[in-house]
Amino acid sequence: MSVRERVTVTGIGLVSPVGSTAAEVFDAVCDGRSGLSRPPAGHPLHGVLDVAAFAPAIDPASVLPGPESRVVDRSIVMVLRAAEDALADAGLRVGHDVDPYRVAAIVSGVGGLSTLEEQVLGRAGRGRFGVSPYMLPGTLPNMGAARIAIKFGIHGYTSSIGTACAAGAQSIGEALRILRAGEADVVLAGCAEAPLFPTFAYAFGNARALARGWADPAAASRPFDKRRNGLVLGEGAGVFVLERAAHAAARGAHRHADVLGWGATTDAHHPTTPRPDGAGAARCMRMAVRDAGLVPGDIGYVNAHGTSTRAGDTAELAAFTEVYGTGPPPLSSTKGVTGHLLGVSGVIEAAIAVEALRRGLLPPTHNLDDPERAGEVDHIRDKARAVAVDAVLSNSFGFGGHNVSLVLARPA
Repeated sequence: MSVRERVTVTGIGLVSPVGSTAAEVFDAVCDGRSGLSRPPAGHPLHGVLDVAAFAPAIDPASVLPGPESRVVDRSIVMVLRAAEDALADAGLRVGHDVDPYRVAAIVSGVGGLSTLEEQVLGRAGRGRFGVSPYMLPGTLPNMGAARIAIKFGIHGYTSSIGTACAAGAQSIGEALRILRAGEADVVLAGCAEAPLFPTFAYAFGNARALARGWADPAAASRPFDKRRNGLVLGEGAGVFVLERAAHAAARGAHRHADVLGWGATTDAHHPTTPRPDGAGAARCMRMAVRDAGLVPGDIGYVNAHGTSTRAGDTAELAAFTEVYGTGPPPLSSTKGVTGHLLGVSGVIEAAIAVEALRRGLLPPTHNLDDPERAGEVDHIRDKARAVAVDAVLSNSFGFGGHNVSLVLARPA
C-alpha cells in the first residue's frame, strides 16, 4: 500500500435519473429500475430524441434564493443541490468544522449550453435586447465551482476541468492530488451536466452516436452487447466530499470509502473516437493501480465506462483484456440503467463503486444479452453478484481521447 496519507470520502450528493443518494442509485442499478424514458409531451426534446435519461425537476429558489434563481442554468441548480446533500452527508460545515481557506472545490461540466442557446434565440428574435447580462455567469464552465464557493463560503482553490466525459472522475483525481500535497483539508469534487436540449441532442444524433429504433426505451442502452447502436444521453450532478483521513478522523466523520489512486492519459488519436487498441486506456488503468500501491490482481471489480457505443465499448474491452489477460476481475457498466450523464457519469459510478465495496455486492450490466468478448471477459449480467472485494477500479473516458481511472477501497 502507498505510504502517503489516505484520502477518504465522507460525503456524497447526487442528482440523477435513478436516485439522489448512492444507496438509491445502487439499488436501481441492481434491480434494473431504468432511468430511461421517452421525452414527455411539452419537453423541448419531444420529437427530437427517441429516449433520454431525465433527472428530477428542482425548484431553483430552493438552492439559490433571490432574483438570480430566475436566471440560473439548470446545471448550477443541480450541482448546488448535490453539494448541499454531500456536505450534509459528511456532517461538515465550512468555517465551523474546517478553515474555509483549507477547503477547495473542483466542479466540472461543459457549462450552461442550454442557457447559451436560449440567449442566441433571444438575440435572433429581439436583437441586442434579447440577450441577458446573466448569460455570462449562466454559461461559463467554472460557475459550478464558483457558485458552490459563494454559497458555502469556500475560500481555497477552485477550478473546473474540461475533459468531456472524463471530467467528473478527473475532478476526484485532482482532489486526491491536492489533498495528498497538503494544500487543503477538504475538497468538494464533482460535475454537473444539463445537455437535454435540442441543439446538443441534434449534434449527437447527427453524429450517429445515439441509440435509436428501440420499442422499449429501457432497452436502448446496451453496454458491451453486440446489438448496441448508441448511447442514451442523460443529465445530472454529483459531488463528493473528500478529506485527508486524519482530518476526517479528528472530527469523527464517517468514512464511506478511501480513494487510493488514479491515473490519467490521452490517446492523441482522434477528436471523438478512442484509440481502437485501447493502449491509452490500458496504461491509464495500470497507472491508477500503481498509484494506489496495488497490483492489477488486487482489483476485485471494474466499473467500466461502457457507453453502449460500438467504438467505445470495443476499445475499452481491448484495454481491459490487455491489462488482465486471462483470469480478469468481474466487469460491468451501469449505464444500461442510468444512461450516459457525460462528465457526471464518473462521479455517479464512483458512488456506485463505494456502495459495491460497502455491501459486498457487484452491480450488473443490464440489457447485456449477447456480450462482446464473452469468453475473455467476466461480464456481470442480469443480476448483482454477491462478492466482497477490497478495491475497485472505475473508468471514465472522454472525447479528445481523455482517459481517467480511479481506485477506491474500503476504509482502512
